[in-house]
Formats: sequence, C-alpha cells, structure tokens
Amino acid sequence: MTSIVVLGSTNMDLVAFVPRAPGRGETVTGREFRTIPGGKGANQAVAAARAGAEVAMIGAVGTDDFGVRLRAALDGAGVDTDLLRTAEGASGTAHIVVDDEGGNAIVVVPGANGTVTSLTHGDEALIGTADTLLLQLEIPLPVVTAGAVTARRLGVRTVLTPAPARPLPAELLAATDLLVPNEHEATALTGIADPYEAAAALLRDVPEVVITLGAAGCLHAARGGEPFTVPAPRVRTVDTTAAGDTFAGALAVALGEGRPVREALAWASTAAALSVQREGASSSMPYRSEIDAAHGSLTTGQEVDAV
Repeated sequence: MTSIVVLGSTNMDLVAFVPRAPGRGETVTGREFRTIPGGKGANQAVAAARAGAEVAMIGAVGTDDFGVRLRAALDGAGVDTDLLRTAEGASGTAHIVVDDEGGNAIVVVPGANGTVTSLTHGDEALIGTADTLLLQLEIPLPVVTAGAVTARRLGVRTVLTPAPARPLPAELLAATDLLVPNEHEATALTGIADPYEAAAALLRDVPEVVITLGAAGCLHAARGGEPFTVPAPRVRTVDTTAAGDTFAGALAVALGEGRPVREALAWASTAAALSVQREGASSSMPYRSEIDAAHGSLTTGQEVDAV
C-alpha cells in the first residue's frame, strides 16, 4: 500500500446551492444549504485514503465546533490525524455557491490554517515515511516550501496543486516533482492561455506537469517527452467542487503504486468524473472499488455513472 502525507488546509465548506450565481450587488434565492468538511488539503487526504492509500495529515483545525467535525471527518475517512494541530480560535471556512450547471465560486477564510507557519521535527519525520507528499497553497507559502524542501531532501515525491494560484518561489518550484494546476491556474502562473504553451513554460521550472482541463480531460508534459492528453469520461455534472482535489489524490495513489503515467491519469480522471456527479467536496469522493468498477466500464466506451 502506498503511503501519502498531506500538508495543507482543513476548512468547513459552507455551501449554498442556487439556480444561478448572483452578480455583484445581486441577491438570489438558494434551494439548499449544507456544511460539508473540506479544504484542499483535507480533500486530497480523503480522496487518497478512499482511493486506497495509507494517508496522514499535517495541518490545523480551530477550537470551535467546526474543528471537532473536521477532525472527526478525517478520522472517519481513515486519515491519520496525530499531527493535525488544534489552534486557538476559528477553523478555516470556505463559502461556496454552486449553480445548477455544477459551476462554483468560492471564498476561503483561512482561520486556523494561517497558524501553520513551520514544520516540527515530528512533521519532518512523518514526511520522511511517505512515498508522496501532497501540497496545495491554502496554508502559508513558507511552510509549503519547507515541506517540499524536506521531501526532496528525504527522497519523497512532491506533488503540488498550485491553488489558489499565486507566484511561486524558485525554492518551491525547484523541490517540486509534479505540478498539477488546472487550466486557469496554469494561465495565472505563466500568463499563457494555451495549455500546451503554458505546460512548456512550466517545464522550465519543474520536471513534470499535468494540467487538468475539466470535461476535456488533462494534459501531461514532461521534460524530454512529447506532451499528450487523456480524455475525461462523459458524465452528467452536478457539482465540480473538489474535482481537482479528487484527481490529485487519486493520481498520487496511482503513481505511488507504480502505474504507467497514462493509466494513472485515466484512473484519476475516472475518480474525478465520479466526484462531479455528487454534491459536496469530501462527501463526493469515490472509493477505490467504485473507481475500479467505473474505470473498467470506461474501456468499453460507456458513459461513467456514479456507483
């Protein structure tokens, strides 16, 4: 079983479902409201655990009720939370509007995530036990960089989802093995709209890039190789929240198990396709048995349905 450590955020997602998102200064009536455990770090941890990895989480929750629920959700998913800190005050929150076409808009308030500013000796030791370290950008950038540098020093693969997109320090890029932006983040990082050209630009700083393209699938590029795309399964989209995190978590599992890159990307794309057919973030993420069953049907050209 592959071992994954996630260094990242935990948020309670406050989700309003609406026919369409409001414009500036506009009020619309929603049809439903839910609180769902999330955060890009926690999402990737749950996705990887459900996909079959042994997963541990480094991050922080607050002393509020959300913090209790966030920790319990990770524990319930089988994620090791021994090094998940509890910081005085509010947990992180994500305020999400999901429209009837499955699109979303998100405002993140960091809360306890902002207190994760450095690694402890225990954190570094835990990273050293992993096959892969998963990173995102919802905790302070210096500790993300410290995590990547530690992983590189200890021979652990680093997979970075650069979201929310921002300029990345050279030290972080130099310690990143695989960068997994979506097409909007790739454009934000490079100033280039075309994904092939953006990938080529990113390869100046990292050895391997996967750009997710939504319903169009994903683009893989690596130094010394020809770029290629992997199509996404055809599905009926309900909610795209955390689809990218589902993809990243499943991809880390597949690569950690030694699968060929094309196969790993197709398997991760199946996981993401299953997630967008369900509402919520961590609550939408499929289990390994579901991914395997749906991935098998994909080879016959059938549309993938949620199991």
